[in-house]
Amino acid sequence: MRRKQMAAISFDPRINRQTSKNSHEVIIEEIEGLIRVYKDGHIERPPIIPSVPCNVATVNDVSAKDIFINKFTNLWARIYVSNRSGTLPLLVYFHGGGFCVGSAAWSSYHEFLANLASKASCIILSINYRLAPENRLPSAYDDGIDAFSWVKQQVLNGSPEHNWWLSRCNFSSVFLSGDSAGANIAYNVATRLESRYNPESMTKPLCLKGIILIQPFFGGEARTFSEKNMTQPANSALTLSASDTYWRLSLPLGSNRDHPYCNPLANGASKLRDLRLPAIMVGISELDILKDRNSEFCSALTRAGKRVEKVTYKGVGHAFQILHNYHLSHTRVQEMASHIKTFIKQ
Repeated sequence: MRRKQMAAISFDPRINRQTSKNSHEVIIEEIEGLIRVYKDGHIERPPIIPSVPCNVATVNDVSAKDIFINKFTNLWARIYVSNRSGTLPLLVYFHGGGFCVGSAAWSSYHEFLANLASKASCIILSINYRLAPENRLPSAYDDGIDAFSWVKQQVLNGSPEHNWWLSRCNFSSVFLSGDSAGANIAYNVATRLESRYNPESMTKPLCLKGIILIQPFFGGEARTFSEKNMTQPANSALTLSASDTYWRLSLPLGSNRDHPYCNPLANGASKLRDLRLPAIMVGISELDILKDRNSEFCSALTRAGKRVEKVTYKGVGHAFQILHNYHLSHTRVQEMASHIKTFIKQ
C-alpha cells in the first residue's frame, strides 16, 4: 500500500538518486516533497532545500570548513569556528530530518549554525550522519559515537592537521546538541557514552558538560493530546502522519513506536534514574505536535533526578529555527541563541 504524506522541508541533492519515472512504478512510502521509497528499493529525495559549500559567507566573525571523520562510512562534518579570541565551548551538533533526510550542507543549517556559533560564542561540529531507510537506526547513533570518539582521538594525538580548530576549543566544556531527529541522536549518543565507559574515563580528555535538545523527535504507540489534537498549518514541518512515516522508515524492521529508540520512556523511569547524564536543556515549540511528548520527557527526567532546563518558544512550530516559516521565527531564533549561550556558559 502506498503511503503519501505532506511536509515542508527538503534534502541534499548529493544523496538524491533520480531516474526516469518509468523505471520505478510502485511507491510504498512517501512524504511529499521530501522522500519517495519504491517497492524495488529505489529512493528519491527531491532537492528542495539547496546544499551550499562551506565557504558561503553568512556572518563575518565565523569561518566554516568540511572535514572527513570516517571515509569508509562517508561520515563527515562541517565545523564552524568563531573568530573571537580565547578558547570556546564545543557543540557537537546533529541536524534534523526524521533520520531520513537532511544534510550538514543544507543552506538552512549552514545559516542557522553559523549564526549560532557567532551569537553563542562557541565552536560547532555539525555531523553529516548516515540516513534511513538505507541505514536504519542505530546507524545514526553509531555515527554520533564515531564522531565523538574521533574528536577525542584528535585531541589525544595533538593532530597538527586539525590544530587550527582544536586549539580554539575548551574541551572541559563539550555539549551534544541537535534538533528534531538530531536531538534524538544527541540524547542517545549521550546515553551510550554513559553506558559504554565508567564515569571517570567516559569522555576524557573531553568533558561532556551538557546536552541541548531542540524539539526532540520522540514517539510512542499511545498518542499524546498535542499529537491527536494539534492542527498543523500547510507549511508545517511535522505532521502526525509524516512522523509515523519517518518512524516506519528509520526504526529497526519489525519494531513499533515503543522501541526505546523512539520512546525513551517505554521502559519506565527506573532506567532513566540509572543514567548518569549531565545538565539537559530542552527547547519546545508551542505549536509543535511534539509539545506534550517533549514536556512529558522533561518531567520524567526531572523525576529521575536529572537537571533539566525547559524552554518553550511561543507562537512557533517544529523546526521554526531552520525553516523560518512563522511570523515570530526570527525573534524566537534570537531568543534560542541567547538561551543556548546562557546554558553553555553556566
